[in-house]
Order: sequence, then C-alpha cells, then structure tokens
Amino acid sequence: MGGRVGLNGTDGPEVLEKAKALGAEPRAEQRAAEAVRGLEVLKGRIEIITCRGAMGEGVAVRCGFSPSISWIPAGQDTTAGDTRGAAEKMRAAVVDLLLFAGGDGTARDICGAVGTSVVVLGIPAGVKIHSAVFARNPARAGELAALYLEGKAKGTAESEVMDINEEDYRRGILSAKLHGYLRIPRERRHMQSLKAGSAESERHAQEAIASEIVENLSDDYYYVIGPGTTTRAIMERLNLDHSLLGVDIVHRKRLIGKDLNEKEILEKTKGRRTRIVVTPIGGQGYILGRGNQQLSPRVIEQAGTENILVAATRQKINSLRGRPLLVDTGDGETDRMFGGYQKIITGYREMIIYRIEH
Repeated sequence: MGGRVGLNGTDGPEVLEKAKALGAEPRAEQRAAEAVRGLEVLKGRIEIITCRGAMGEGVAVRCGFSPSISWIPAGQDTTAGDTRGAAEKMRAAVVDLLLFAGGDGTARDICGAVGTSVVVLGIPAGVKIHSAVFARNPARAGELAALYLEGKAKGTAESEVMDINEEDYRRGILSAKLHGYLRIPRERRHMQSLKAGSAESERHAQEAIASEIVENLSDDYYYVIGPGTTTRAIMERLNLDHSLLGVDIVHRKRLIGKDLNEKEILEKTKGRRTRIVVTPIGGQGYILGRGNQQLSPRVIEQAGTENILVAATRQKINSLRGRPLLVDTGDGETDRMFGGYQKIITGYREMIIYRIEH
C-alpha cells in the first residue's frame, strides 16, 4: 500500500496506519484478481483453497469460483501471522500450487512457513519486490499458474527470497538480505529476475549519463527524477540535495521538491510541462512499477509518455541478457502505451533503442 504515498512499504501496523492516513489504497486484491482470471480456463477442473474475506475468498468468488476456506483471520486487519498460518494450512492440504499476492515481506512470511516443500508463485502487489519468486506481472502469474496446473510447465527451481529493512530504506540505505528459498515453476519468460545492484565500476558511466541529461535540461520543463544510483548522479551533477530511493523534482536546476508522493508530484506539476527521468532496476529491467510507484498512471498521463526519459548504463542493459525492459504500473491501459521500442540514454551523447514490454 505504501508505494504511491512514498513510504516504500507497509511492514508493521504503525506504518500501515500512516499509509492509510496519507490516502493509500490496498492493491493486493485487484492484482490477485488479475491473476486468478487466468485460471478461468480451468474452471470445473481445479479446486481453489483460500482464506476468508480479503485474504482470498472475495477474489475467488468475484472470478466465478466456489472456494474452500482453510483459514479465517482473527481480525479485519490481517497480519503476517495470518499469512504464515494460511500457508501452513495449505501445505497440510497438499496443494499443487500456492499463489500469494504481495511483496518481499509476504514472500518472507511464506518462506518461513513452507520453505521449499510447496511450489509457490508470487503475484507482484507490493512495494519491495527484489525477490526472484514473482511473476513479471499479475496476468503473467495467472498464465503461468494455468500452464503449471495443466502440466505444461513441469520444471521447478529454488529461487531467492530477498528483503530489506524498511526503516533503513526510508533513510536512503538499501541493503537486501537473503532470507531463504521458495520453489517456483521454472518458466523464465513469465518470471521476473532477482534484482541486481550497481557495480562500483559503473560510476563513470553514470556520470557520463548525468552530463548528457544535465546539458540538455530545458528551463521550460519540470523534471521528475526517479530513484536509483544512475539518477542520483544527475542530482549530484546539479549539486542538489536528493533522495536516493525517493522521487524529487527539479526546475531550472533548482530543487522544487524532495522525496515526494504521488499526490505531491501531481500538485507540483499540474499545468506545467513535465519530463520524468527513470532508470531500470538492475537484473530485472523494470522502468516503472517497481520501487517508483509514486510515478503512478496519473503522474504518467499528466506528463505524457513522450516525456519519459530512460537512462541506463550499458552494463545494466547487458545484465538483462536480451530480455526486454518492463513496465507494470498497475493499469493495463497505461502499460500498453509503452509497447515497442524506447530510446535509452547510455552515456554522453550516446543512445540506444531497446525493446520494452508490459
């Protein structure tokens, strides 16, 4: 829930209440429904075992299934204990596939409950999604779940569950820790990769990119600068304070706003010509929808897709090994606007054209 309001996650009841106070809305049920619709082709041939209410029952019924209930949460606000308890019940029921919607915190809870004893597939619905146990987007999760249950995707692999300390993350300190492994269907084109950090050797390339972008800044535009080490080099080149893991706005080479949420970005750029600068997540290739959810469909629409600037070092592009750049904004119509090819700034007066998918 915390992405669009700039909280970088909602682990813990206090942060959850803060997110609600800022106007955050839950997205897991909507994202889960997108995945479960992919199972409609198996209706009458599979049994769905789920949890009462918002933990799965509502989604299953909405998609036309009559699920069995294995877990009833103690309260209206569910907890990590509910997640673990539900996963343990499903393991005891010997399910063929355990689908969960959330982020790295949820993956960590599932891992603690079932380890590699159950085949698991994550529906990306969180803010922190560094782990390699999630499908590329909810629709892909549904497609892969159906393929696996039909026996058309038979192989499995153990994949890393990574998570970070949210309090450190909000202070601009990013350090992911391995918490274990989950067993997932082996189907590379449907799954996202593990997030990879930037190597120290990329520093000069990032500075070259920053020189190219700063040299071409126009006084006519407001520049929304997304998170990442590549974009950090732009702010350092301008000698401006910045938030490594947040979203900042620059106009006429001055800082207009720091670590802004969706609402603040919309307010500061309303009626103004705006460009958005983003960089892909290393190893995964997401330019929107992972770690920068403040750049929501509304923010993108207000700026215009033609005003999205993508910057990445050649090393980061090479780490994709030919896989496309990805978008997963949570809005299918917005995602489809990015299909095709995108210009990527890779250095000073250097650009490439690269494929992008949703």
